[in-house]
Amino acid sequence: MRFQLLGLLSISDGDHAVVLQPSKPTSLLAALLIHPGAVVSTDYLLRAVWDTEPPATARAALQSCVLRLRRIFAKYGIANDTIEAVPGGYRMRMDRETLDLVRFRDLVRSAGSTRDQDTERYALREALDLWHGPVLANVSSRMLHRDEAPRLTEERLSALERLCDIELARGRCREVLAEVWDAARRHPERERFAEQLIEALYRTGRQTEALAEIRAVKERLKEEFGIDPGAPLQRLELAILRGEELDGSPARAVAAIEARVSSDGARLAAARNGATATVPALVPALPASPAQVPALPAAPSSAHALPARTTEQSAATVPVPTVAPVPCFTGRGHQLVALQRALTSGGPEAGPVVISGAPGIGKTALALQAAHLVQEAFPGGCFTVPLTGPDGEPLGADEARAQLPPPGPAGRRLLILDDAVSAEQVRPLLPAPAEGVAVVTSRRGLAGLVATHGGVVLRLDTFDEEESHRLLVGTLGAERVAAEPDATRRLARICGHFPLGLRIAAARLQTRPGLGIGDCAGWLAADLPARLSLADEPLMSVPRVFEAALRRLSPDLSEAFLLLATEQADAAVSGTSPGVPDEVLEQLADAGLIEEGPPKPYRIHELLRIYARQQTAAPPRPSVRTASATG
Repeated sequence: MRFQLLGLLSISDGDHAVVLQPSKPTSLLAALLIHPGAVVSTDYLLRAVWDTEPPATARAALQSCVLRLRRIFAKYGIANDTIEAVPGGYRMRMDRETLDLVRFRDLVRSAGSTRDQDTERYALREALDLWHGPVLANVSSRMLHRDEAPRLTEERLSALERLCDIELARGRCREVLAEVWDAARRHPERERFAEQLIEALYRTGRQTEALAEIRAVKERLKEEFGIDPGAPLQRLELAILRGEELDGSPARAVAAIEARVSSDGARLAAARNGATATVPALVPALPASPAQVPALPAAPSSAHALPARTTEQSAATVPVPTVAPVPCFTGRGHQLVALQRALTSGGPEAGPVVISGAPGIGKTALALQAAHLVQEAFPGGCFTVPLTGPDGEPLGADEARAQLPPPGPAGRRLLILDDAVSAEQVRPLLPAPAEGVAVVTSRRGLAGLVATHGGVVLRLDTFDEEESHRLLVGTLGAERVAAEPDATRRLARICGHFPLGLRIAAARLQTRPGLGIGDCAGWLAADLPARLSLADEPLMSVPRVFEAALRRLSPDLSEAFLLLATEQADAAVSGTSPGVPDEVLEQLADAGLIEEGPPKPYRIHELLRIYARQQTAAPPRPSVRTASATG
């Protein structure tokens, strides 16, 4: 088990993450994890949990919070002594394997100690990939948002600035353009991101846009703070006006990193506070494992903190979770447009959006990509709530509700209720139209939910040939695909045009640049679907996904599906098979294991057929507890 602090505070076992709901124990846990390995004083914890003046019984209540945390830990197999009571406070001993914050700091530290730019770049990329949205997003403590969240956010932004400087110094302007564009828009108070965006635009032949960006930055600084841009931006503007070639040397990037970290944030903060003569000295960051964390003042003064306006906003509102784009997302164009339209229509009668289909068909990826595209319409944030536990069992109503974040004052929110097993499981979780909207992914059609709540239904099938081709081009590169066009088409057919299978095959080829696409296709075909899996990522496994889908059926339905797969000679399935009446076929279609044809007969996806036949031919295995038929 490990703890994830950089985003939604959660507990993860590698396959699934359990997001903790805002509560006093969650605030206590966050306060301890922010200072891993340190003794955190009782006074500090009291202020973190109660924000204002703690009640007279607060110390006893703090002990109760610790007991509640230990009970939560026990539920997920975490040792009771993970939280250690010591003189003066409490301590949690965390390392890079158990807490993402420790791993992030180790990676940033190792990046700064190397002289090899490639090593530094890879370490920073790995560090930044650990962040999954605004820090402490589901922690309600105003004190932590005021005093700690800005400092942690500063660590991430400093690492991002440094990475983008390295990418620009290496001449990777096109590759980093989207990244610096997003950073400049999200963090206009950091002048360096604007400089990086302007440089990337200019060096990719977009001089007019670069100059327009400079003009916008100058107007904003003058209007909001009454100051002119710093010398680096002024020199950059002059070089662009003269048409000079910018120096992309490593020395320039390193100098920019050192200068911006120590000056820009402090200069803007000083301007906001009316300072004109001096800039406060930097306050050193806390060490990774200090002997003891003292009770901190209510409003620490540090140039590492975000500028004053952002800090004040953090104190007033809890940052909302954002959704990153799905890497190499492709296909599903019509469904994506329909999903965006349904989510942003804003009608008071809008119901949930149901995305259904076979296991491995790409339901969750579509939901997340749509959420990324429409998140600006949901100021209350976008939240993913898994409705199936790590063991594959569906969550009960109380367990599912416990994962829901409480409605906040920021506005409507988007809920992604992932991997639902029944309409009954979903209904209690749906937000009121005024509070937001839900996207429900499920292998089942959830017709009962649509009948009672309306909404939009998107039923996904496998990719067509063009969509499969685009996915492989997007992951492997156009040149590699063009070198083996026939083998690429064969690979897509062998993967059954299943998005999950295609991504697994592409990942294998990406990590083996010398492996031909045809050779990979032949190797996969020799043992399908077993070879459509990745050894280092259990979730990326077609057999595992299919096995979980069969376990979720009742024994009778599972037996009926295996019978169909072994008896039918081709993809067409009728209702005339012995012992398989129409109502059973309907239930199997609803579970996503067979697809209804136009209008009938039904059909079984080829990979599912192969897997089912292998299961019937395999020797008997010990019985496995199955989920209820409603799953």
